[in-house]
Amino acid sequence: MSTQLATAATVATNADFLPLQGTDYVEFYVGNAKQAAHFYKTAFGFQSLAYAGPETGVKDRASYAIRQEKLTFVFTTPLRAGNAIADHVYKHGDGVKMLALRVEDATSAWEETTKRGARSYMEPHKMQDDDGEVVMSGIYTYGETVHLFIERRNYKGAFMPGYRAWKSNYNPTPTGLQYVDHCVGNVGWNQMNKWVKFYEEVMGFRNILSFDDNDISTEYSALMSKVMSNGNGFVKFPINEPAEGKKKSQVEEYLEFYDGEGCQHVALATNNIVETVTALRDRGVEFLQVPTSYYDELESRVGKIDEDVTPLKELGILVDRDDEGYLLQIFTKPVEDRPTLFFEIIQRKGAKSFGKGNFKALFEAIEREQELRGNL
Repeated sequence: MSTQLATAATVATNADFLPLQGTDYVEFYVGNAKQAAHFYKTAFGFQSLAYAGPETGVKDRASYAIRQEKLTFVFTTPLRAGNAIADHVYKHGDGVKMLALRVEDATSAWEETTKRGARSYMEPHKMQDDDGEVVMSGIYTYGETVHLFIERRNYKGAFMPGYRAWKSNYNPTPTGLQYVDHCVGNVGWNQMNKWVKFYEEVMGFRNILSFDDNDISTEYSALMSKVMSNGNGFVKFPINEPAEGKKKSQVEEYLEFYDGEGCQHVALATNNIVETVTALRDRGVEFLQVPTSYYDELESRVGKIDEDVTPLKELGILVDRDDEGYLLQIFTKPVEDRPTLFFEIIQRKGAKSFGKGNFKALFEAIEREQELRGNL
């Protein structure tokens, strides 16, 4: 690296008051954590990691942590009614509560964000056991969603204090999922710019891409979206809000059934999307399907790609290109009975964007599902 580039990198690092190392884990509040963990092991190829509950001294909840490569999910269920976790599940159904971010210093992360206006969820809190210590803090973002800051450089255990290693005889093979690429939030009418400002001012993110209703619309519905990224690009949070259309958009449907703002989908990276999606499909994961005519003009639209188009067409995988390369992506149907949370599987071949060229085909596929539910 040249001296000039090194200096620029140093300045950027010094200016970043909230240096993030990536996503530590995603925690879901669910009605039955034991069954949810089993589903994600079976369908998505996660492995058992850690458990917390009455047997580990946690009396009000049960939590199961599962892992695949750098991807960690935690499922938490309340053991009784009349508490915040139970109220969350009753109101929203199963959904994302915590987007936990890895940091070097959880105390500094909390201090820097709260002094810039963040509403505190958890003051810095040190947890210890025989394997070391974890420092955790947290702030609220849109809806009831929380960003936790996790400092675990002095911890050697399976997951964190309060958990014990979870050994299981049932460990399905992985499906090739690697890490969280991005997490998308749905916010209410005219709320997107408020949350863009929050991420810019409170967390030091920047708006790297914007899409309006001219970019993301069909005959019936539209939405607007802005992509927020932290300084090193390890953490990206696109934010969606509804836009006026003839009928109800997917964001409006989400807000209605989730009963508020929240995380719409989590994008999971893979190094081989054909193998991953084939494995997921064979384990029962259902995906949105676009018309096969989408593939007729694929090469003329995106240029030459490394992959054979035939399996992409069979699986329904979408392709888009930007100035830096291309990406392949596909979206599951909602994984809950409520039409709320779903997942994106993405493979990047240089592209830094989010599939703008696929929006119309994707949204028409979502609308077909909405129509079947009577919610369009």
